[in-house]
Amino acid sequence: MPAEIILQQTPDTAALLDKREQLAAVRTTLAERESELAQIRAQLKTFEGRYMRQVGVLYADLDDLEARIAEREVDLYDSDSARRRAEETRQRAQETHDAAFGEAHEAEEFDPPPSLKTLFRDVAKRIHPDFARDNAEQKHFTLLMARANHAYSRGDTETLQRLLDDHREINAADEGITGESAVVELLRITRQIQHAERDIATLDAEQHTLLAGEIGQLHLDAETAAREHRDLLTELATSLREQIADAQRRFELIDRQIGAAYGR
Repeated sequence: MPAEIILQQTPDTAALLDKREQLAAVRTTLAERESELAQIRAQLKTFEGRYMRQVGVLYADLDDLEARIAEREVDLYDSDSARRRAEETRQRAQETHDAAFGEAHEAEEFDPPPSLKTLFRDVAKRIHPDFARDNAEQKHFTLLMARANHAYSRGDTETLQRLLDDHREINAADEGITGESAVVELLRITRQIQHAERDIATLDAEQHTLLAGEIGQLHLDAETAAREHRDLLTELATSLREQIADAQRRFELIDRQIGAAYGR
């Protein structure tokens, strides 16, 4: 319905109160989704750290051994296929090593670029709880500021820009509306409900992506194993150590073959 038609109507008090209740409810749901997602992020981050310490480093050792074996096979067979396999296994070993040892260093060395710092300051100037007009808005701004802080720590420019654009859109629309105060508030609350519902959908999509990812699925498997009084990561580590021992024996065998072939 066009804005000019809406402005000609005079909503009664009941309609306005209903919208306020809708806004409160949707903001409560948004806060719950934010809290759930924060807990999931924290759980998966902790689990991923444990996985890398117990399992990831062993995968790196195993892939390095496999690459060394492939490289020794080049000396033994001297063929194009052996060289290709050596290159492929060494690349995979490097990727596994980077996954196991590189991410923690990258996180420690994260230095936000000036553009991200400027964007974050612009957002904070508009949605900091100190700038709220009432208690309800203060609670909402507190939630938005928490989201902005998290986005900043991840270097998430898209989320910060969306927070800034949303605030500008609502303010610009408010300034352009004339008419009875009840109508103005009704329109403002309707827009805020729409933004909150969109944010809920965004958070739900992010949660689904996290849980459907490799670490999310592995975490789910680990929880299932724990209910059966099993430690999945310990089981994986045990299996990998056995594979490493087997790879070490294969490496020593090919080393002996090369020594015999070249009279070493």
